[in-house]
Amino acid sequence: MSISAQTVKELREKTGAGMMDCKKALEETQGNFDKAIDYLREKGIAKAASKAGRSTREGVIYSYIHPGNKLGVLVEINCETDFVARNEDFMNFSKDIAMHIAASAPTSVKREEIDPEVIKKEREIYRQQAINEGKPEKILDKIVEGKVEKFFAEVCLMEQPFVKDSDRSVGDIVNDIISKIGENISIKRFSRFRLGE
Repeated sequence: MSISAQTVKELREKTGAGMMDCKKALEETQGNFDKAIDYLREKGIAKAASKAGRSTREGVIYSYIHPGNKLGVLVEINCETDFVARNEDFMNFSKDIAMHIAASAPTSVKREEIDPEVIKKEREIYRQQAINEGKPEKILDKIVEGKVEKFFAEVCLMEQPFVKDSDRSVGDIVNDIISKIGENISIKRFSRFRLGE
């Protein structure tokens, strides 16, 4: 069964669960939206969504320097309490995120941070590519939207496949730590430094 990107996006917005979890939930429930929500709740994934609105004012700025001292990352990760900020699970999570940023070079934390002009330009390029490949006019929009979703998965930290488990997104990993720790956690910002850039 084919699950549309739009349906996955709607489920993600409704539950706060990661893209891959939403897609899996829809596949497991043969595309039934309400059953997919129940599936996510049963798995504990939607729990993270209920914490999403809670304020995160504590946390850490984690630094990671890649062996060889030519690549480094600073990432600010927030949580609700200083108790959690000192928690070993939270620190390991912060390290994993910093290492992921070093390896995958995202340009933003989430898609909403990308300049709309950049997205518009990408859409134009994808449309022209599809025209050049002789794709029929009636499917151009679908092709463009698919490529834009792929673009987001390449450049947005929360949508990138996690380097330690490529079947899951960074957003999925964030939801896991929220469920495990019981507090809202957010990746606020990051800087990636490469020698000579």
